[in-house]
Amino acid sequence: MTDLDLLTTTRAFRRRLDPTAPISYRDIQDCLDIAVHAPSGSNRQPWHFVLIDDPHTRHTIADYYRQGFAHNLSGRTPRPDQLRDLDSARHLADHLHTIPLLILVCTHGRPPATAAHLASFYASIYPTVWNLQLALHAHGYGTCLTTAHLTHEHDTATLLNIPYDNITQRRPDRGGREDGHGDA
Repeated sequence: MTDLDLLTTTRAFRRRLDPTAPISYRDIQDCLDIAVHAPSGSNRQPWHFVLIDDPHTRHTIADYYRQGFAHNLSGRTPRPDQLRDLDSARHLADHLHTIPLLILVCTHGRPPATAAHLASFYASIYPTVWNLQLALHAHGYGTCLTTAHLTHEHDTATLLNIPYDNITQRRPDRGGREDGHGDA
């Protein structure tokens, strides 16, 4: 895969994953090693990665995700041009528990209140998330950034023994092997 291929084919994978495909933890470690080479504000490198492969824990997080997804949709009427994306997102909500490995990307601190500080806060974590997604895609794995579980971020932190007051969660979900086509 060329650099341009990688950059133009890394899409959100929600439906077109094979959750039964084996995971190479060596590949995952290689991808994490690439991810940590991302730039961060003041070179702080504020990230932590939580790999979640325990079926019971994945089911619990999937339940949080489904609840958050339903909450995010409540009272909204999607436009016709949003229906394809909504179907793809709904598929992920219905099947997240089948994804064999979830990677939760966390950063130090809680989100600040001011826009300038908030921009800096996320600018220091999203480059590593993007590096991780690119590396996983280069190794044949699909990813999708998700946030719906954050309606239960405190519960997720408790479940995973993450110190909620000091760590904020973001998550690109790693699914099965790609079939070559992303989802809309």
